[in-house]
Amino acid sequence: MPNIHMFDNIEESDVKKMLNCFQANTLHFKKDTTILSNVTNTRQIGVILEGSANIIRYNFNGSRTIMESLVSGDAFGEFSASNGEELYVISSEDSKIVLFNHENLITRCKKNCPYHNQLIDNMLQILSDKLKKTNERIEILTKKTIREKLLAYFNFLSKRQISRVITIPFSLTDLADYLSIDRSAMMREIRNLKDEGLIDSKGKKIYLNY
Repeated sequence: MPNIHMFDNIEESDVKKMLNCFQANTLHFKKDTTILSNVTNTRQIGVILEGSANIIRYNFNGSRTIMESLVSGDAFGEFSASNGEELYVISSEDSKIVLFNHENLITRCKKNCPYHNQLIDNMLQILSDKLKKTNERIEILTKKTIREKLLAYFNFLSKRQISRVITIPFSLTDLADYLSIDRSAMMREIRNLKDEGLIDSKGKKIYLNY
């Protein structure tokens, strides 16, 4: 399965056998549908096969914060970052998700599947990548101004996508929630950056000119 990092270096025929062994369920979710709630206390692991989703925390006053964006190939579950707070995984477009119990991942099956060790190695790499993204987000949120937060986020995306033309995995409303800033103030700063020639934009694409 291309771009599904959990299944890297595992033959597609073996992936199908493994998912059957794990008693995995492949489900379809419409946009803005809750895929999992109370994420950090669930016993399930999810992998996005198609589409995208956000891990969201709702604050006591009803406002929301996007903790992480998920695209095809990403995994989520009880290992998703949280400080004991309740998190939700919500589809941001029509999506196809595979869900299975995490016990099936950490416990060797009776068949002693040869690809199980590779799967665990892949999960460790995914966890390492998630930690890196969490550290990036912390660095972004510690910036003092909206401009600094935007530019820091653009720079991280540029490094991740290896391009000066980056694609934002959010709507502008979701981007503001992810950066924990006011949407109107963010839009003003984006216009300022464009007026100064530092960036150009077309839809979700941002062209970095600096």
